[in-house]
Amino acid sequence: MEYVDMYLVHWPMSVKPTKPHYPMKREDIMPMDLRGVWQAMEECHQLGLAKMIGVSNFTTKKLQELLAFAKIRPAVNQVELNPVWQQKKLMEFCKAKGIHVTAYFPLGGRHSTSTVNPVLDSDVLKEIAAAKGKSVAQISLRWIYEQGASMVTTSTKRERLKENIDIFDWQLSDEDRLKISQIPQHKTRRVVGG
Repeated sequence: MEYVDMYLVHWPMSVKPTKPHYPMKREDIMPMDLRGVWQAMEECHQLGLAKMIGVSNFTTKKLQELLAFAKIRPAVNQVELNPVWQQKKLMEFCKAKGIHVTAYFPLGGRHSTSTVNPVLDSDVLKEIAAAKGKSVAQISLRWIYEQGASMVTTSTKRERLKENIDIFDWQLSDEDRLKISQIPQHKTRRVVGG
C-alpha cells in the first residue's frame, strides 16, 4: 500500500501504556502533544502517505486548540452523533470551519452498559418511523444525512445493509425534524469513568 485515503487522530489524549480497559480511569489518561502529533500528520499528508488527515472525538475546544497552529485543517472530525446525541454546537463549529463530520454510533451503538438502546428504543423515532413506513434505523440515518454528515454503520445481515442504504429517496418533514430536535440528549458510550 502506497497511501491511505484518510488518517485520523483517534482521541485527543494519550493513555498510559497498559492494557486498556473501558471505561478508562482518569489516572490512566495522560496529556497529548497535540502540536507534535498534528505536525506528524501534516508530514504524512505532504509526503503523499495520506490523502486526507483528520481527527476523531474532538470537541469544539480541542478543534479550536488545533486550528490555532495547524497548517492543514482537519478534513474530518469523526464523533458520536445520532438523534439522542446531536452535538449541535460542534456541528455548527465544524460546518463554519469546513470540517466534515462523520458519525459513529448512528444507531446508538451496542457498547452501552444499558440494555436499552436510546436511539432504536426512542418513542419519538418509533412514531416517525411508523408514520413514514420506515425503520427507526432509517429515520436516524436519514436525520444524520440531512445534517450534512456521513456515517459509519455495520451489519452482517443483507436485509439491514439494504435498509441502511434506502435513505436517499425520501426526506423528513419539518415537523419530524422539530420532534427530533426536542429529544432529550445524552451520550450512548462513556469512555472515561470516575
